[in-house]
Parts: sequence; C-alpha cells; structure tokens
Amino acid sequence: MKKRIHQIELFIKYPEDVQEEWFQHLISTAQHTEWGRKYRYDSIFTQTEFKNRVPVQNYDTLKPYIERMLRGEQNVLWPSEVRWFAKSSGTTSDRSKFIPVTDESLEECHYKGGKDLLSIYCNNRPEAKIFTGKCLVLGGSHQINQLNEESFYGDLSAVLIKNLPMWAAFYRTPDPSITLLENFEEKIEKIARATIDVNVTNLSGVPTWNIVLAKKILEMTGKKNLLEVWPNLELYFHGAVNFTPYREQFRQLIPSDDMYYLETYNASEGFFGIQDQVKSEEMLLMLDYGIFYEFIPMENLEDENPATLSLNEVELEKNYAIVISTNAGLWRYMIGDTVKFTSLSPYRIKITGRTKHFINAFGEEVIIDNAERALQQACAKTGAVIRDYTACPVYFKGDEAGAHEWIIEFELAPSCIEDFTDVMDSTLREINSDYDAKRFKDLALRRPLVRVAPSATFFNWMKTRGKLGGQNKVPRLANNREYVDDILKLMEI
Repeated sequence: MKKRIHQIELFIKYPEDVQEEWFQHLISTAQHTEWGRKYRYDSIFTQTEFKNRVPVQNYDTLKPYIERMLRGEQNVLWPSEVRWFAKSSGTTSDRSKFIPVTDESLEECHYKGGKDLLSIYCNNRPEAKIFTGKCLVLGGSHQINQLNEESFYGDLSAVLIKNLPMWAAFYRTPDPSITLLENFEEKIEKIARATIDVNVTNLSGVPTWNIVLAKKILEMTGKKNLLEVWPNLELYFHGAVNFTPYREQFRQLIPSDDMYYLETYNASEGFFGIQDQVKSEEMLLMLDYGIFYEFIPMENLEDENPATLSLNEVELEKNYAIVISTNAGLWRYMIGDTVKFTSLSPYRIKITGRTKHFINAFGEEVIIDNAERALQQACAKTGAVIRDYTACPVYFKGDEAGAHEWIIEFELAPSCIEDFTDVMDSTLREINSDYDAKRFKDLALRRPLVRVAPSATFFNWMKTRGKLGGQNKVPRLANNREYVDDILKLMEI
C-alpha cells in the first residue's frame, strides 16, 4: 500500500506526462483492431491528430460495434478477448446498454481502483483495523448473454465479483452465490441472515440498497443500530448517487463520529475518482487507470463534433462533460457526466450532474426521454393533455421508501389521476430497467406522487424567476428538490 501511495504521488506530480503515456499506449495497442484500422491509428502520434481524426462518440454511435462484440466477434474495438459486458441504464433509444469489460480494464482500472481505495484509506487512517474483519458487498446479479454462450453480462458490481481474485474474495461477505442472486428481496433476506454474525468492518455499495439492507438487519436482530450488530464497523465506501440526502440516515444507523465515509466515482465505463482527503468530498482524478481524458466545455456540448480540452487546458469551477478513451475499447466516448475541477494541482473534481436532465437519487437514472415517453403513454391511455411538468426525488423518511414527485399542469386533466399515475409508472418500468429494479415491491422507490397544478402555475413560477420568454424552458427533471419545493410554495399562496 505504501508503494502504491508513492505511485499516486507520482501521477499527482506529473499528471500530463502520465496521461500522454497512457494515450500513446492505448493508440499503439489498438492500431490493428477494426476501429484502429478505420481511423489509421498507426499514423496517429499526437493528441491533436487523434482529436482531429476520431469524432466524439456516445453509446448510440458505438452500439453497432458493441452488438457485434456481444455476438462473439473479436478485435473490433480492442485487441484482447472481450467476454464480459457491464449492463447499465439505457440511452434514449435503449432500455439498457452494454459496456465491454476487458481483462485490462478489470485489472488496470476497476480492481486497481478498489485497491487504491484501501491504500488511500489506510494512508489517511494508519490505525485502521478493517482487515481484522470483512467487507459486506451489496452487488448486482449476472446472467449469461443469450446471444453467445461465451459472453456474459450483469451489473458492474456483479461482473467484478464474478472475476475477483481469491485473496479479495477472502475479505468479502457474503458468499457470491448469495450476492449474485437476481431476486432482490430474497437476496436482502439471505445477506442479512448470512452476515449478522460476521465481523463486518466495512460496507460497500449504493446508499439506497444499503439502507434497505440495514433496516432488514435491525428488524431481524431487534438492535437499535448497526454498531450493536457489528461493533467494529468503521468504513463505508459509497458512490453512484449523491450521498448528501442519505448522510443523516447513516448517522442514525451508525451513530459514531469515528465512522469514515469514502466516496468513489466508479461507473460501468471505468473507475475515475476517489475521495483522498478526510474532510473534503472532492475526488482525486485517477490518471493511471488506462483512461485518457478529454473535457468538453458545456457551451460547446451541442456542437456537431465538439472541441475538447486536454487535462492541462481545463479551468477551475467550470462545468465540463467528460470524454474518455479506455482500455475497454471506448474511444472518445462521452459518458454523460459533468464535472467541475476544484483543484488543478492535484486535479480534483466534483460531479455536477449529467449532460441531460435526469433523476438519479436512488440509482434509477430516469432521463428526459424516459419521462416524455411515460407521460405520452399516460396521456394516450387517459385522454389527458399536459401543459407543463417537472419532477424530482422524495428521499427516504423513516420506514418509507423514496419516490418521485411530479407536478403536472394539464391542459385537459385525466378523469382519474390514479389511472394516469399507474400508466406513467408502468411505462417507466418497461423502458428503464434501473427504475424497474428500484420499484421492485416498493423497496427503494414507491409509486410516484403526482400533484395537479392549477392553471398558470408554471407561467407564474417562471415569471417570479425572471425566466419568461422563448429561450427559457421549464426544467423537466431535477436531481434535487429546489424547483419542486419552490413551485409547491407558490401553489400554497
């Protein structure tokens, strides 16, 4: 671990040099792939040539290549054999997307990130005792890809668990046969029973599901908090969603000032950042994980082939969309996240949102297209006509699961708002696999709350904000309650 801390200090000291080395390595490694031949990687020697020759990509543009890889074709985007795919929430055209996971990305990115979490934590807290017990990992499920017997897909967490080295498996609980169960209700029940008597010293997973598990364990044991179940609990690794709304709930579940919370920036596409400071939620951008970074200023985002900045060109406190080229064969791939640099020496970031409106308070990743399609279907089935709407999360409260709260102003209201809500909810479940998973038996997400706004509500709200006019639009989805709470106050007047 001390050796790794020294390596981290090196890329902090020489960030541009490390990125240039990885850029050259990625280009030379992939030059004989189909993609590499198409863009003549053998004659690309500089980052500028790379940017000029290869257009910025997204999942839809890479999808034809990935679909061929799912069927078993090799040497398409990356030269080594690709057998695993991480399934994540869909784009505007797909319910789910499948991100290739190579041996190189497993070892040099995802697992390296996991080891760095431990290195950074132990460096910040030398008296740590997490290795005296086990890490409780709340993972996903995996299944065999039906298009090809040799290919597999699942949630990223499941892919990682399935490929873990033996030494790592020794420190994890419960057994993978439980962790990878597909039925979430059964999984929670079995994880709780399997870990109650284990010396759990650290937790890992999405906050939403960890709260569900914690409540199940307290229900089973009759204990008041998790420290009565696991007295040596000292660390929680978290990521995927904003932790702020969950912080107070975790304080109640784990009432200790010594509990350490460590945020990560880990996605299906790669492992990008780790919170490396004790009292700051900023994350260190990890520069030696087989990822070459570019950044699109938000004002250039809608350009046909937007100009990007290299690491040494970014500025503080500006929003950028991230573009990555990786050792999993993703080339100039815009992942959809936006970040802001809080420090340039070293490079530290904060996640500021998505390139599009979305709700992702519980890992459900509902995007604007999902909302529009669900509302369209609800209107078609009930005869309603919508004038304006917005939506946001309702966070966990006591024993209640979360929810989405919608404020809808109708031109023609449905005869039964409950029927409208049911159609909207069921359509969202059909078109978004992550939303469907969170809605399973109301464990993480309850049925949506739909509030009918009086006529002219949104006009008056936009007027109070000084946002009247053709170029000003009602924000459709937000990952916080700012807009909805503001409108609700207006509706009370």
